[in-house]
Amino acid sequence: MPLNTIALELVPPNIDRGVEHAREEAYKVLQLSAQAGIAGRIGHVMIPGLIPEDDDRPIEMKPKLDVPDFWSIIRPELPGVHGLCTQVTAFLDESALRTRLASLRQVGFDGIIFVGVPRTLKDGDGGGVAPTDALSKFDDLVDNRGVILIPTRDGERERFDFKCDRGATFGMTQLLYSDAIVGFLRDFKNVSDHRPEVLLSFGFVPRMESKVGLVDWLIQDPGNETVAAEQAFVRTLAVSEPDAKRRQMLDLYKRVIDGVAELGYPLSLHFEAPYGISKPAFETFAEMLDYWAPRS
Repeated sequence: MPLNTIALELVPPNIDRGVEHAREEAYKVLQLSAQAGIAGRIGHVMIPGLIPEDDDRPIEMKPKLDVPDFWSIIRPELPGVHGLCTQVTAFLDESALRTRLASLRQVGFDGIIFVGVPRTLKDGDGGGVAPTDALSKFDDLVDNRGVILIPTRDGERERFDFKCDRGATFGMTQLLYSDAIVGFLRDFKNVSDHRPEVLLSFGFVPRMESKVGLVDWLIQDPGNETVAAEQAFVRTLAVSEPDAKRRQMLDLYKRVIDGVAELGYPLSLHFEAPYGISKPAFETFAEMLDYWAPRS
């Protein structure tokens, strides 16, 4: 069954901020949802399992609450909301990964996205289980098995088809700052019989981005002209006034939705605020949902 959901990404807080700060994040979700007029519409929280990456990451990676611990804290505060998460597979052997996935299922995650090695490593590095192998090895344990979909990446059509062959039931896109996903899914439909669910990811860009560049870093792909255009759009969003920013994001959202809605894929939404959830981010997400939302 498709997830058919609106998922909000929440990054586990730094350990030194404590349990109470984690609860405050849940309260903030409820408060901002109510203020934006979308109370009760968030169906899932998506919690990424982060690991240290490149040394040039714009914001230092400090030790964070483990994914199941964070979810166990906030879950009671978010009635009716379910859990999704990402799990890096490449540094765990099969036995350790099975134990980890079982623990994630036990605390209530009903979808897990298998993630590979950081950009500094090559596919196959890490010594553990490759995400494509995890899709088939653990189909008895995880019903909703997700993968990352990057429509601008070279060779992604073949890569995504292979992941679907191996058992992926859904793909969560990288943050979308162009409508490249439309052409990607149209082309994929012409060459593959797979119709996995697609979680379309949209990220809010605050003014802070113009100084820090976290979103720019997240979507980077040196030498890729399409990504370079997306990075330019992100820079424009960062310095735009709030009303203009919302209009530009809503225009992008409409182009993506209008382009993919009739292609035959089950669709869900994934909203992200990389610098932390905020009132402007929720107001933007609410306008998007006014235009289109998954049917419950």
